[in-house]
Amino acid sequence: MDIRVGDIVTLKKKHPCGAADWKVLRAGADFRLCCTGCGHQVMMARRVLEKSIVRLDRQAES
Repeated sequence: MDIRVGDIVTLKKKHPCGAADWKVLRAGADFRLCCTGCGHQVMMARRVLEKSIVRLDRQAES
């Protein structure tokens, strides 16, 4: 799966703040995600992230 920095991913489970969308801050073997609701940051392994993605919104490249 091609996930890039700046993309917004929607995950199956919601964050405790109620938001389900996360912004990708770092990509690689591990991903750093930032909650769009409260700004909390988490690290997640690629394998775990790819299984839990429901939707991927690509940011416009300029």
